[in-house]
Amino acid sequence: MAQLVVRNLEEGVKARLQRQASRHGHSMEEEVRDILRNAVRTEERAAAPLGSRIRTRFARIGLNEDLPELRGQKASPIVFGR
Repeated sequence: MAQLVVRNLEEGVKARLQRQASRHGHSMEEEVRDILRNAVRTEERAAAPLGSRIRTRFARIGLNEDLPELRGQKASPIVFGR
């Protein structure tokens, strides 16, 4: 496993990280790992087309069809089947 050292971190940031870790029941180190994992995950998701991200998010409630990507097109509402 890799190690990362963060120098010159402001005391206020460190205190807020400690409080947030405590609220989540984590050590500060685990909290920082979670923050970094989520930051990278968000970046990866942002690279996916919007229609694909919407379909993935709503698949569990029945959205299984492809959504067209709208680039310069007029948007129209989707009609969901029952």
